[in-house]
Amino acid sequence: MTRKKVAVIGTVGLPACYGGFETLTAYLTKHLHQEHELTVYCSGKKYPKEKRQRTYEGARLVYLPFDANGAQSVIYDCLSILHALFFADVLLILGVPGGILLPFVKLFTRKKIIISIDGLEWRRDKWSPAAKWYLRFAENLAVKFSHADISDNDAIQNYTARTYSTRSSVIEYGGDHAVWQPITRGHKKTYPFLGHPYAFKVCRIEPENNVQLILEAFAELPDYPFVLVGNWANSEFGRQLKAHYSEYPNLHLLDPIYNQQELDVLRSNCFVYVHGHSAGGTNPSLVEAMYLGLPVLAFDVSFNKATTEHRALYFASKEELKERIRSTPYATWKTLGANMLAIAQRRYTWAVVARKYNHLIYKVCSATQKGSIRPRLSQLTRRDLLEHQLGHYHALTLFHEDER
Repeated sequence: MTRKKVAVIGTVGLPACYGGFETLTAYLTKHLHQEHELTVYCSGKKYPKEKRQRTYEGARLVYLPFDANGAQSVIYDCLSILHALFFADVLLILGVPGGILLPFVKLFTRKKIIISIDGLEWRRDKWSPAAKWYLRFAENLAVKFSHADISDNDAIQNYTARTYSTRSSVIEYGGDHAVWQPITRGHKKTYPFLGHPYAFKVCRIEPENNVQLILEAFAELPDYPFVLVGNWANSEFGRQLKAHYSEYPNLHLLDPIYNQQELDVLRSNCFVYVHGHSAGGTNPSLVEAMYLGLPVLAFDVSFNKATTEHRALYFASKEELKERIRSTPYATWKTLGANMLAIAQRRYTWAVVARKYNHLIYKVCSATQKGSIRPRLSQLTRRDLLEHQLGHYHALTLFHEDER
């Protein structure tokens, strides 16, 4: 097949130093740079000039002088899209801030657009009402004016099917870059809690990750050590939480750890991984924990249940979380961990993810129109219409989203 020129838009950049989209981009370039000519846009705010690279794993890197997140993400994504129009065959856009440009791109160019909507970003509590409105509006445009849209979770696919009548492609994240690490004497010296069973969580310190609920629960469980790695200093919310809960001896609140091996030491040796995310789709930190074979105790929402195939333990309140920690037998945790690993090995590897993206790139380049779940009456025979005279098209009843 003919190599395509693919522009990857919407990430902070490479080498990966931020979050899920950046890790995804790093592994796509690793697996697909021989299949396609890849260009990745990077935020000049995050990469000082002296540290910038021209290429990474065979991909060309282009730097723009804006932040990839927050209010500047709209400018960053829009300028990336405009620049990519001069050379790219396919625009792989991760996130929706630049969605406002896509109607013009689709109507006036022959560029192919693939969009990953990144969960339901507009639902996040950190955004102002105006920002939430814009993100919802941009999401609408991005899905409607793309040639293919990606859901990273079955529950997100349900949402886009119900909201936009689109047949999105489910492509999750890989977790096989997380590797079990043994505890050394040096590790125990740096992290004394490693000598005893502890619960663990790593996340951005944001309200929708239920950080406060989880800290409140473990503050009331003094016999159960809990370790949380996060960006406490990035917001007043995080700074206040750390100042308050650092006083509890069983709570270990650590700043971000960017060394993969060091992070894997902490999480691969915990007795349970607590996942509090209540927004988004397939969260990379959850997939990584599953690949490490960790038993998962997750917040009770459809996204987390879809990722874990309803085989983890779940909590919806502080009291329920405390009860799960106190009453779950050790043997149950071990079984849960084995179940999570089996799911991850089957679904969440970067080789599988890259193959799905590669297939989608070639598919949009050859397709004449985007898939839809709307039945087309003009294509139905008289017999089809008679069989469906009760007016129930089964395709429209296959999708369900838990609105908890």
